Amino acid sequence: MTDSTSQQSSLPVVHIKASQGWAPLSLGELWSYREVVYFLTLRELKARYKQTVLGAAWAVLQPIVQMVIFTVIFGRVAKLPSDGIPYPIFSFAALVPWTFFANSVTKASLSLVSGSNMVSRIYFPRLALPLASIMATTLDFALAFLVLLALMVAYGTVPTANVIWLPFLLVLAVATAMGVSFALAALNVQFRDVKHVVPFLIQTWMFATPVVYPASMIKDPFWSVIYALNPMVGVIEGFRWALLGTETAP
Repeated sequence: MTDSTSQQSSLPVVHIKASQGWAPLSLGELWSYREVVYFLTLRELKARYKQTVLGAAWAVLQPIVQMVIFTVIFGRVAKLPSDGIPYPIFSFAALVPWTFFANSVTKASLSLVSGSNMVSRIYFPRLALPLASIMATTLDFALAFLVLLALMVAYGTVPTANVIWLPFLLVLAVATAMGVSFALAALNVQFRDVKHVVPFLIQTWMFATPVVYPASMIKDPFWSVIYALNPMVGVIEGFRWALLGTETAP
């Protein structure tokens, strides 16, 4: 009994206190719990496609259906310009990063509340929950990106040498999704209105981003600067620049 007591007394003691004011991100602590993020990501993937008929095919079905609708409405009926690129590829090259961003924010913003049972029982960095939701969505991005490559082959479009910048553009998309998701997830703990605001926010944000139209349509220099403050403008125009060779550089 004495040996057991002495061993327990030699273990480090960690005092967990509620933070006050602006809390630091504590990325170092998050890195030390990277295995937790890994298993939370696996759990998210299993739960997402459990008992579904199409499984991971849902990851590509959404952007494909949107591409068809946008091509008919905006490409054929409204006849919006597409920088000389076939409109299906033009829109799908934007929908791949946009769908990743939209799904990441939608799922990650609700992660703290949906994982409240886990949060109340054990300690781990709370950022691990929204981060795991974002990491799980990268699988959807990868599958949709393969469809984009197949579509480019079908239209005879060859990626430009600028494709080497694509990983950096993906990092920018992930960073943007993380920043927005972390803020919304924290707000959702206090204000449950967030889950109702997020769909409206995503829908409005999409039309403020060059998904169905090129950024070159914004001619006024002042509004071009304001428009460029939207981080997803650089991501989407960058994807088109890297893959399709459009004139707009990120």
